[in-house]
Amino acid sequence: MTVPDPVALSQALIRCPSVTPADGGAIAVLEAALKPLGFACHRLRFEDADTPPIENLYARIGTQGPNFCFAGHTDVVPPGDAKLWRHDPFAATIENGTLYGRGAADMKSAIAAFAAAAARYLATGKPYGSISLLITGDEEGIAINGTQKMLAWLNEHGERLDHCLVGEPTATVRAGDTIKIGRRGSMNTRVTVRGTQGHVAYPHQAANPLPAIASLVSRLSAEVLDQGNAHFDPSTLAFTTIDTGNTATNVIPAEVRAGFNIRFTDQHTPASLQKRIADAVNATKKEFGCEIETVFQVSGVSFLTKPGAFTELLADAAQKVTGARPDYSTTGGTSDARFIKDHCPVAELGLSNATMHKANECATVEDIGLLTDIYFEVIAAYFANPPR
Repeated sequence: MTVPDPVALSQALIRCPSVTPADGGAIAVLEAALKPLGFACHRLRFEDADTPPIENLYARIGTQGPNFCFAGHTDVVPPGDAKLWRHDPFAATIENGTLYGRGAADMKSAIAAFAAAAARYLATGKPYGSISLLITGDEEGIAINGTQKMLAWLNEHGERLDHCLVGEPTATVRAGDTIKIGRRGSMNTRVTVRGTQGHVAYPHQAANPLPAIASLVSRLSAEVLDQGNAHFDPSTLAFTTIDTGNTATNVIPAEVRAGFNIRFTDQHTPASLQKRIADAVNATKKEFGCEIETVFQVSGVSFLTKPGAFTELLADAAQKVTGARPDYSTTGGTSDARFIKDHCPVAELGLSNATMHKANECATVEDIGLLTDIYFEVIAAYFANPPR
């Protein structure tokens, strides 16, 4: 059995320009690395009338439980201005021990590291159980034709996941220093305040929506949602836009729109937050006598994989390789773990997140090797004594 070189495989994946929703050949590259190892590979293409097609891959070796799954994504965000890059963002250039390219940190190198670690483990003999990879091409996009539909496909085909490790870039300095055991939820809200357009010289003949939105912004921005808890930083509410679309200097606008995002802990639900927002909206409507419309979009709910046998197994593996105990964290944005947590315990462990989504995104060759070693220790420990 030939064990893939994790750095060479990282380069091959980075050279696929898989900016969401394009695949760029990335799924085929990974499939070609896994099939010779004995993985049964299922290419899953999902689309509907309103969304572009997405290429996904579910690969599994073994038919018995427990099924230890690695989840990740081959799609990447756009590289932005190429002039800001030291090298072509899809050339996967190595310079002074550092691999540059879009996806080097987030998270093609982690996928390559796990594939190499799995191959190294399989070379010692097949596990009593199964190793699987759940790889989507729709994590950086609207996340409709990716992990959610893959998980539904697994259910339909009797595929059970017992534990899952997501390869998102979780580290602050080097691979293995941080494990994400949960994430805050995310909810976007769009607010429209409607008044009556009029001439600025006759404000009494108009109904200006701007004072109302200013009051609502102040009410919501001043509200303390919580103080956080042992596992989560405090919830936050941040306005992202206030806009009238008004280019005239002598016209009171008919309406104004605003948007804000709430990142919330497990002390809230979308419904409880919507109730708090409705209370502030109703108070503003009563004060100004205006019409206010709110539209909510929930990206994910807060979740926590409580520290226990599974998280300790991951931490032990990282410490064995690096010599340092990793921190548990729930910081950062959302990830596809928000979908997986409804199916099995899930945690995240990967490379440094310092350059993700930036120009000159990169990962050191040393760190990719370090992560491969950590993943190998995770797999070995998991099948030596599967957590309950």
